[in-house]
Amino acid sequence: MRSLTLHRFLALSFLATGVTTAAAAQTPDPILGTWILNVAKSKYTPGPGPKSETRTYVISGGVITASNTIVDATGKSVPGTWTVVYDSKYRAMTGDEDADSLSVKRVDAHHYEFSEKKGNKVVVTGTRVIAADGKSMTITTKGTNAKGQAFTDVVVYDKKG
Repeated sequence: MRSLTLHRFLALSFLATGVTTAAAAQTPDPILGTWILNVAKSKYTPGPGPKSETRTYVISGGVITASNTIVDATGKSVPGTWTVVYDSKYRAMTGDEDADSLSVKRVDAHHYEFSEKKGNKVVVTGTRVIAADGKSMTITTKGTNAKGQAFTDVVVYDKKG
């Protein structure tokens, strides 16, 4: 009798774990939605940073498409687009004078690592961290810009809505 009860317990535990895992797999990626640059909390070295930025991430067919519009320090509006697939493969990106392709790796549900290339040379590396409550995102980057200057940025975004 005891053996049968133990087997039932183990079978139910395994089933519950499978259901929990399946539910977790269906949880939407926390990056999805619209993000607004928090200029006051962001730091650009060397500066100046942009006056504003809005990013939007949408998913279709398992692929996340991102777009943004940056208003730079001079007031010029610069649009950009890129694709996010967590397979560490480089994909084309537009709107960034420093890089033309992006590779993203998911560490866990809220932590990501990425690198950007200009041609075949890695020029930027960084991390993206989404807060546990999903309301803010911090992107930290280090690299060399198109002018050959080293930079380090810590950029904070707030989720819209």
